[in-house]
Amino acid sequence: MKSPLSAIVAIVIVLAVLVGLGSAMFTVSQTQHALLLRFGEPVAGRGLITEPGLHFKVPFVETVVYLDSRILDLETNKQEVLASDNNRIEVDAFLRYRMVDPLKFYQSVRSPEGAEQQLASVLNSAVRRVLGEANMTQIVRDQRAQLMVKIRDQVENEAQKFGVSIKDVRIRRADLPRQISEKVFSRMQTERQREAAEFRAQGNEQAQRITSKADRDVVVLRAQAQQEADTIRGEGEAERNRIFAETYGRDPQFFAFWRSMQAYETGLKSSNTRLILSPTSEFFRYFNKPTGLPAAEVAH
Repeated sequence: MKSPLSAIVAIVIVLAVLVGLGSAMFTVSQTQHALLLRFGEPVAGRGLITEPGLHFKVPFVETVVYLDSRILDLETNKQEVLASDNNRIEVDAFLRYRMVDPLKFYQSVRSPEGAEQQLASVLNSAVRRVLGEANMTQIVRDQRAQLMVKIRDQVENEAQKFGVSIKDVRIRRADLPRQISEKVFSRMQTERQREAAEFRAQGNEQAQRITSKADRDVVVLRAQAQQEADTIRGEGEAERNRIFAETYGRDPQFFAFWRSMQAYETGLKSSNTRLILSPTSEFFRYFNKPTGLPAAEVAH
């Protein structure tokens, strides 16, 4: 029968073997590269592992460093740039990069965090250098794409030292600082208000001109209409007088009768005027006699 000590030793040996086998195996995924290091230095001949799958190493002597092989994004803080036309512009830029030389990457920056610090500094310097040679119009509108390509090329030259390839550099925003933007907006608002006031003044001037012309045309039309009315009225009165004259020439008695009827109609209207006449007055001769003539003339 085995002693308890022998059983314990066997268990320890089995556990040590299992731990050694576990530490001797490692897995590399499809989105990773692995560096196999021995006392901090790459293992000769198999220090870089790019194939995904299960791999082995010497336990307790060799270590594995995993590095992301995908395209990564780097966001930088907003910075103020002085353009060539002395306009201050706040620029927000970012880049996309990929590790192409894992060994150089590890030896130069050690980790993705170290790489991002180095690349952020390089990107900010390139942005200030390139945009400082352009004016605001070129940055905002005319040559924005060309300037981004130029920045990318400069960052690419520096990034090769870190085993990194720059895939793209973009300027997300390029605006005036807030204080300057407010002043520009205020100036634009004042200019628009001035233009609006000018347009209103021009509109009022045109309205007054149109109104004056319309009033003048109304006066002229009324004068012409009054002239035509007076002319027609004069012609009517002349025709009436001619008819009266012909009527008087043909029948003086009928004309006298008609004139008396008009006098009755005008004089006997209800009004505040009072007229006291004798019934035998000449004015009422047609009331006394239908012919309106004295008796002698009637007999004649």
